[in-house]
Amino acid sequence: MSTPKPPRPCAGPRAITRREMVQLGGSLALGLGLPALLRADEQARETRSGRRRAAGGASLTPTADACIVIFLDGGPSHLDMWDMKPDAPAEVRGEFKPIASSLPGVVVSEHLPRFSRQVHLGTLIRSAHHSVNNAHAAAVYTSLTGHDRGDATVAIGTGPNDYPAIGSVVGLRRPPEAAVPPFVSMPYITAEGAGGPPQPGFFGGWLGRSHDPLFVLKDPNAPEFAMPELAPPPGVGLDRLSDRRGLVPRLDGLAPVADRVGKLRDLDKFQAKAFDLLASPATRDAFRIDREDPKTRERYGRNIYGQSVLLARRLIEAGTRVASISWAPDANATWDTHGQNFAKLRDTLLPQLDAALASLLDDLRARGMLDRTLVVVMGEFGRTPRINKDAGRDHWHHCYSVLLAGGGVRPGRVVGQSDRNGAYPVRGRVCVPADLCATVYRCLGIDPAREMVDQVGRPLPLSRGAVIGEVL
Repeated sequence: MSTPKPPRPCAGPRAITRREMVQLGGSLALGLGLPALLRADEQARETRSGRRRAAGGASLTPTADACIVIFLDGGPSHLDMWDMKPDAPAEVRGEFKPIASSLPGVVVSEHLPRFSRQVHLGTLIRSAHHSVNNAHAAAVYTSLTGHDRGDATVAIGTGPNDYPAIGSVVGLRRPPEAAVPPFVSMPYITAEGAGGPPQPGFFGGWLGRSHDPLFVLKDPNAPEFAMPELAPPPGVGLDRLSDRRGLVPRLDGLAPVADRVGKLRDLDKFQAKAFDLLASPATRDAFRIDREDPKTRERYGRNIYGQSVLLARRLIEAGTRVASISWAPDANATWDTHGQNFAKLRDTLLPQLDAALASLLDDLRARGMLDRTLVVVMGEFGRTPRINKDAGRDHWHHCYSVLLAGGGVRPGRVVGQSDRNGAYPVRGRVCVPADLCATVYRCLGIDPAREMVDQVGRPLPLSRGAVIGEVL
């Protein structure tokens, strides 16, 4: 079987500046700017609410209250993980041996031993497919939003006209009941190649910057890990913060002036929200990962990704709606295994994923949370069936695998089947990213067929995909 030539090196066209990184990470920064962000968010809500078509306004009954997305940025090799082809020629099947799983007739990689005992908890989709290949950014955007910008060979960064991330939509349509961030992304703003622009698909897009996630750009495995953004300014304790909040109602006497200048009319409401987030025990406690049992932290893996998955569980437990882990500082750093595919997977990537994913599923089950928490594990594409001259595999968008578990997903299922080389879907439902996103929205109680209105009043379809009924 012939495969396409290896794609060009996956480097971005320009470096991301420190200022850009600060701007991107500041959309939910907690501090003096928070009331303004909350005010802008509320104004956008009112505009959308007033213009929303009545037919699209109703929500569906959710089967999940929260979602954890483990995004294997760079493109994981489905052939060496959970769609192995042991009977294929050596140049296709690779070095790894398959092992039996908890789902009869289904095998996975020998380097996923803990996950192999949990396959029955979810649904494996082995027929994911899309039309984007060469550039990571375009494929990432398609995978995380369900929409295709058409820039298949150009590394374009994020922009205000992008479709919003799933977490941005869920945070708007189903805001948390507790005073916690609705959408958190960690531990990187993944760049399109080392020094390249940030990848699209993780941001609020045309919903506005106030719907960007709270980016946690620190290593939760570091001994000094903390979130000073969630603390009051230096010298302002919680008692003083409470006193300041008590001063806000006294501004009512300034109402006539406030009406004239148009600045203070909603100060009480938005200052109250800001105070709530700054002083929220739920928010502060969720980030205190040092309070976890050391044995639990070891189970997840004492590395930046394992501890990010553990932190995601803590955030969801506190009430956050969507927690997203982007498993790479840049698109080429981890799962983009053009060279030494088997060494990288065997020595680092698969053991880390196995520990983190298995521990997450174990913990969610033990805590009674799996039924209401949707877990999604995917990348932007798979890898080529034929191994290249560098003992690696290149980009392959024609067929790859996705795992869904919990939150209304039918357990113990395999959807779709690839051919003998893992190259193309040959049986069952062929699932495109729009279908996957529509399914996630459906689980979270959001009608994927509805329209939403952007900041300038344009009605835009949330999804053009169809819910994958075999998964639910």
